[in-house]
Amino acid sequence: MIAFARNVRLWFAPQEIRKEGGTPDYRFSLANERTFLAWLRTALALIGGGFAVDQFLPDLRWAWRVGLALALLGAGVLCSLRAVNHWMRCEQAMRRGEDLPVSRFPAVLSVVVAVVAVAMVVVVLVGWEG
Repeated sequence: MIAFARNVRLWFAPQEIRKEGGTPDYRFSLANERTFLAWLRTALALIGGGFAVDQFLPDLRWAWRVGLALALLGAGVLCSLRAVNHWMRCEQAMRRGEDLPVSRFPAVLSVVVAVVAVAMVVVVLVGWEG
């Protein structure tokens, strides 16, 4: 928990990371940044999907609509927070010459998206009205 709190502090003071290790090849830092931006695009897509489910499926039962929308919105929030945390951890590892950190988050996010997709398939097959 202390390491996470330290990382959150570094999110808003990235210049502090320069105090650790050496400067990595800039291409690796730029690749890390592109990965971060890809995660943010994924987060925005999930958030947009959550709003779309809520706004464009008014005939869907309230519990289904809200459940699916909240699952997508929650996944988007987690994805955006995980993006910045992973970016910082990768940057630290590169500066220290360590292996890049591993994460279960992509698998968890994939499962959440798959569950929402299966629920949407059920909604399409059964019909929108409850």
